[in-house]
Amino acid sequence: MKFFVTGVGGQLGHDVMNELAARGYEGVGSDVQPSYSGVQDGTTVCSMPYVQLDITDASAVASVIASVNPDVIVHCAAWTAVDLAEDEDKRNLVHAINAEGTANIAAAAKACDAKMVYISTDYVFDGQGETPWSPDCKDYAPLNVYGQSKLDGELAVSSVLDKYFIVRIAWVFGKNGKNFIKTMLRVGKDREFVTVVSDQIGTPTYTLDLSRLLVDMTETEKYGYYHATNSESVPGGYISWADFTEKIYAVAGLSTEVRRVTTAEYGLSKAARPFNSRLDKSKLVEAGFTPLPTWEDAVERYVKELNLEEL
Repeated sequence: MKFFVTGVGGQLGHDVMNELAARGYEGVGSDVQPSYSGVQDGTTVCSMPYVQLDITDASAVASVIASVNPDVIVHCAAWTAVDLAEDEDKRNLVHAINAEGTANIAAAAKACDAKMVYISTDYVFDGQGETPWSPDCKDYAPLNVYGQSKLDGELAVSSVLDKYFIVRIAWVFGKNGKNFIKTMLRVGKDREFVTVVSDQIGTPTYTLDLSRLLVDMTETEKYGYYHATNSESVPGGYISWADFTEKIYAVAGLSTEVRRVTTAEYGLSKAARPFNSRLDKSKLVEAGFTPLPTWEDAVERYVKELNLEEL
């Protein structure tokens, strides 16, 4: 199969390209920058075929993807700055990237009869209650601009295509770019304590693990909606951001104290955040896919690969 991957300058696109290369697939990467702009870590993605593409330009998307003529499109490109998306002068751009850009990709996938993988988020729901969200739940009620834009992207894919995988994830971390783990390690090195919310509950997603699952999916025709964060070590063992931080510091050997507060007490976010980011991943097993490893295992592998002095 031949793959076209958007957003290879980001965390997930980087790992998807490397996974494709490891399996011997042909992959063409793209992003808005003139050349590959991700971390120069010596992995295969740094030298794989690359095409500059602004996904908000419908004619460019149609032309570039037609020229590549892929069997599969993995759409990782997105606006992910949740708080910044709330700014009045950013909202049109957020919608252009996450909704209209995704619609452009879906139309191009339709034109070349390609399978499409679209990466979405638990933010399409209202984040209330304590019951894990089912991947086929249609009770959409985004709390913020980012969530609405990603939902609009989902609807653009499902209304145009039959051959699609819509995969919702949460709390993402990977080697390429910024993320929560890198931020907490950087601030934790110089402080006696950090303040972290304890009433937002979910599980994180390691892009290295996710990339393997996504490629597994594309090797099938088991289309539909899926949830795919790293697994809980015990059934129902979802965690808070504070729990997550404590594990990060334990693995890194930092003695920084984690002080737990409520979202209301923390009070720094412009965007409303979901309290319930629990995602039901049982459909993965039902479809015959291998779930992601436990989040603890993922954090241990990831932190041990980081150079704390460079953060």
